[in-house]
Amino acid sequence: MEDDVMARVTAAVQRGQAGERASARVELETMWTEVERGGGDDFHRCVIAHFLADLQENQQDELRWDERALAAVDGVTDERAQEFDGSLRVRGFMPSLYLSLADDHRRLGDAGRAREFFEKARATADALGDDAYGGLVKGILDKVGRALAEGSAEPLPDR
Repeated sequence: MEDDVMARVTAAVQRGQAGERASARVELETMWTEVERGGGDDFHRCVIAHFLADLQENQQDELRWDERALAAVDGVTDERAQEFDGSLRVRGFMPSLYLSLADDHRRLGDAGRAREFFEKARATADALGDDAYGGLVKGILDKVGRALAEGSAEPLPDR
């Protein structure tokens, strides 16, 4: 299925990763508004919010976008995700969504909430494949776990 919204999300994320964070953030915020007005669905909301969170300058704003991503995933089915990519399963989204929230709460100094989301991430990590994405999320899971054990609220290195 051709998905214009996802093509635009991918392009914006690539710009953000190339250092154009502000313009990528504006583009994703524009897409969020369009989706909210009826130009998309919960799959789009989840993906846009998840990537938009990583482009925030303020930790509290990052938490709000990660919460939106988690809320939106409830309305996503495997069938809908597979319209975009046949290999996607909603359960495979969960470790990353939970891990993002764990790290947000950790960095905001709420170790209790951070541990709750960290445990949810760990409990769903079996849904990750033995591919690059699975390795990336598992690596971040290890880093967040170490940071929680150390009581650190500092940003993760290389995240």
